[in-house]
Amino acid sequence: MASISSRRLQKELSEIHSEGTPVGIKLLKADDFETWWFSIEVMGESLYKSEVYTLQFRFEPTYPIASPAVTFVVTEGREAPMHPHVYSNGHICASILGTEWSPVLSVVSVCITLQSMLASCKKKERPPDNDRYVRSAPDNPKKTRFVYHDDTV
Repeated sequence: MASISSRRLQKELSEIHSEGTPVGIKLLKADDFETWWFSIEVMGESLYKSEVYTLQFRFEPTYPIASPAVTFVVTEGREAPMHPHVYSNGHICASILGTEWSPVLSVVSVCITLQSMLASCKKKERPPDNDRYVRSAPDNPKKTRFVYHDDTV
């Protein structure tokens, strides 16, 4: 019997294949219902113009009740975007991935939100506690208790 997670992800994947994704968002890989990869590019004039980043989504069996673990992919030669809510290890401090997650949100809506977060950024900088956080961060950002206090960047 299919789990709620696999049924929901199959529905989302079918919609992506039939309707496509918004401009600047591309599905890179979705071979299973555990991990998906998307690229996002900020469209229009912004500090991130023509920069492309890869997002990794990891799903728990309780998705969409539980949020996915979403990170910017960081590898040799590929950095996370320089942003006040993005740590250099790719972890993202965004309330929709934590306390404000809702099962009505989808993978594509998360990509749109993160694309918008980058587009509205006024200053490329790391979070003030980046070095300390990265040294002790868990592998899964959902195990972090982020404090959401500034949505103006």
